[in-house]
Amino acid sequence: MLYPEPIFRRMGDRSLLVELGDRIDPLINRKVQELFQNLDQHRLGGVIDLVPGYRSLLVIYDPLKLENPELKDWIVSVRKATGKSRFAEPKTLRVPVYYGGEHGPDLEWVARYHNLRPEEVVRIHTSRSYRVYMIGFTPGHPYLGELPDTLMTPRKQTPRTRVPRGSVGIAQKQSVIYPVESPGGFQIIGQTPLSLFDPAKQPPALLKMGDRVKFFSVT
Repeated sequence: MLYPEPIFRRMGDRSLLVELGDRIDPLINRKVQELFQNLDQHRLGGVIDLVPGYRSLLVIYDPLKLENPELKDWIVSVRKATGKSRFAEPKTLRVPVYYGGEHGPDLEWVARYHNLRPEEVVRIHTSRSYRVYMIGFTPGHPYLGELPDTLMTPRKQTPRTRVPRGSVGIAQKQSVIYPVESPGGFQIIGQTPLSLFDPAKQPPALLKMGDRVKFFSVT
């Protein structure tokens, strides 16, 4: 549900969480993107960073320059004054994936869990494009949604300590791509040779919030 008014939650002594809804939903996520863009364009002194998520926006600030009530007033006033934002046309990135085998060690398990053949899992996973709901966890790491109901899959009970760079995973109604080697609890069904994050480039991340991703199988 999209909240009629934002809900503010203090997160320590230098962060304020602005919640706009209570679920993963493209409309709520677009409202988060809208608020992020408007606040970024009308920056208040003392605001250090803005971190958008699925349904909320984290505002990090300097408590020596800003007090919490002043920060809330700024957010409310910008939100009311700016209204809807105009977004650039989202980019659609086609992502090649090696599914199964050493590249997708969990593909067989996912297929058995859903009583499907591995090739059916691949067909369903590649059947639609996915919205980039947020970037987080590691630099350039996209959280993508939403998976078809037929692929809703639990996370691993014990996360891996090392997931290779480029791994493509699924869990619940989300899909992800790991831009760098890291721990992770998603079911790994494939791997892409694409590099999603390069600190030497500008911007360093290949994807941003609001973009689209379309997977396709390669051998």
